[in-house]
Amino acid sequence: MLDNEATLEIQQLVRDFKPGDGDLLAALHTVQHHYGYIPRPAIGVVARQVRLSEAKVYGAITFYSEFRLTPPPQVLIGWCSGPACRLKGGDRIRKVLEAELGIGMGENTDDNRLGLHLAQCNGTCEHAAQVWVNGDVVGPLTAADTVRLVRRLREEA
Repeated sequence: MLDNEATLEIQQLVRDFKPGDGDLLAALHTVQHHYGYIPRPAIGVVARQVRLSEAKVYGAITFYSEFRLTPPPQVLIGWCSGPACRLKGGDRIRKVLEAELGIGMGENTDDNRLGLHLAQCNGTCEHAAQVWVNGDVVGPLTAADTVRLVRRLREEA
């Protein structure tokens, strides 16, 4: 539960947003920009401000992949799900990432140092199969390259 000070802070962040669906996404972006994620207790504060149910607010958060309900990891690995990457072995890269990290897609390691998420094609297909590490393209990758990458990131994080 958020303490009174944090609740007041979130209320201040979203105070200018109007009731209804129209400002919901903007309010959520504001909260996430401030905290780096959307703390679960903030859902109620946002819901009251825009006069929507907490279920509807939660539904919007979980529907849109850019919203996070957990603090971002120190290192975020984005697996490219685009067709060129998949044709060049991307599905194998995903399996190696999940096995080496010990987490599934959309999860963070227990120490929150590394996270894995689904990323959409950014058009740099000449680097397929690729991943993004904190937004930087890394590729083309083989399964062996991916193992080395994860081990290096673990050491550096």
